[in-house]
This record gives sequence, structure tokens and C-alpha cells, in this order.
Amino acid sequence: MSRASLEIEELFEKREREYLMAKTRVTMRSSLENIDAGDFKIEGVREGEDVEFPRWVAEELAQLNLAEISEEPFEAEILRSLSREKMMGPLQLSNLSADFYLRMRRRLLQLGTAVKAGKGRREDYDKLRNASYDLIGMRLGKLLSLSSSSTQLSSLGDKLTPEEREFFSAAQSVSREWKQALLGEVV
Repeated sequence: MSRASLEIEELFEKREREYLMAKTRVTMRSSLENIDAGDFKIEGVREGEDVEFPRWVAEELAQLNLAEISEEPFEAEILRSLSREKMMGPLQLSNLSADFYLRMRRRLLQLGTAVKAGKGRREDYDKLRNASYDLIGMRLGKLLSLSSSSTQLSSLGDKLTPEEREFFSAAQSVSREWKQALLGEVV
């Protein structure tokens, strides 16, 4: 595994931990009384109540059918994002939420696992995977073009996810070095 691959993997692992610790809203399907999960405690929640929990707790409760996570299905978001990206110009980027790629990876993993276990449809997995490839391809092409131009990271504002910011910075650095090697001067 290359150094760049290790850095990318470390970035995703760090972001994944942060994502799992972030709060998310759930609607309780069952009442619960005083549950300890490691250092985390759930004290008396009622059925139908909307509460915030760290994502890892919310996902465990949802998996046990004790709560429902209050989020739009990721499939709808990626199709909307893909549509927006197609409408943008060749050097324009649409906004993606900071946790977009984390949610994409997690949803692909969930669907892939469900397919392998015979509990999910291969078509659903393939559709999401293809949409993901399309969106990533479009955004990478735009980021590569922007990184070789005079565009500064700061001018892209909040349109980039943290992962894209890392990619853009690395691509910009490689582009500068390549131009310097070709032209024999500092660019």
C-alpha cells in the first residue's frame, strides 16, 4: 500500500470515528429504562419520543428495531447530488455535505453485506455503486482541472468535503512539481 493510500485510509478512519460520535436524532419505537453501553448511559426514554444519541448508539438501537434514525435515505441524496453536479459547469462544483463520502461508504457496505447475506437486492447495490462512481468521476475530473489552474483551495469555500480538500491539496502539489520539472523553474 502506498504512502498516499495509507494517508487516505487514516483520514477516513479518523473521520469515521468522528462521524460515529456525532449526535443524530432518533424516534423511539420502544421505551427503554436505564441502559449502560460502556461509558454511555440511556436513562428512561419513551416510545415515540424524539431524542439525540451518538450515531453508534442510534445505529445499534435501529438495528435492534428499538428506534428509527430520522434521516433521508442516502440513495435519494446521491441521485440529487449527481443531478446537481451534471448541471454545473466544467469547473464548477456543487455543495456536498461534509459527511457525504462517509455516508456513501457506509451505505454501500450495508447494501453489499445485505446482498451477501441474501437480505438485499443486488440491483439496489449496483444502482448506488454506479451512481457513486459517476459522481466521484465527475468531481475528480473537476478537482484535477481546478488543481492545475491557479484556483486556490480557499476560493472553493465549503463546496469540498474534507476528503476532497485533501485530494485537491495533493493534486495541486503534484501539479506544481510536475510543471516545475517540465519548465525547470518555480511555478
